[in-house]
Amino acid sequence: MPKKVALLAGGSKVQLPENFDLYVGIDRGCLWILEQGLPLDVAIGDFDSVTARELALIRQHVGKIIQAPSEKNDTDTELAVKTVLSQYPQAVLTIYGAFGGRLDHTLSNVFLPSDPEIAPFMQSISLLDDQNTVSYLPAGQHQILPDSAMTYVSFMPSQEAKLTIEGAKYELTSENYFKKQIYSSNEFTNQAIEVSLDKGYLIVIQSKDKL
Repeated sequence: MPKKVALLAGGSKVQLPENFDLYVGIDRGCLWILEQGLPLDVAIGDFDSVTARELALIRQHVGKIIQAPSEKNDTDTELAVKTVLSQYPQAVLTIYGAFGGRLDHTLSNVFLPSDPEIAPFMQSISLLDDQNTVSYLPAGQHQILPDSAMTYVSFMPSQEAKLTIEGAKYELTSENYFKKQIYSSNEFTNQAIEVSLDKGYLIVIQSKDKL
């Protein structure tokens, strides 16, 4: 069975499930893992969002810490994803706390497969919070099943790829094709949705309104 890995970034505090094999804290996310009484197996980041006292606490409780310089090519989340995949290339990664913080960090998280080192693993990565799930599909034909906790499904193709959507409430085919950066607020009917794109990758967002 592939190792199930939870990564908690610092965008927002999230209650994590207890069914993961490995818990990875990203910068301030490390403190939130400890607050929940979960094992902090790995801590990764430049730790510029924690105090010296908080960093000492992280060091005291972590299994392994990887402290990167503040000046680097990757964001802390990108570094964490690459580190986990380098050690566990078959792992399934669920990233929490990816939204709700700085907008540039949120966008970097959403577009993780734009990094050539991460792209081959895109189908093993998902981003999750209370209102959204984000997953990725490479070029080709795919079937998408609904997340029962969500209401809407949206599609964002990369690299000017031509996308088709069939089986959804609003279909996109050669007969009604129009170009958009994101095709949002679609819905499942009583069947799986079939999508295809000719290049790049597809960001699939399943979401619901905030109550």
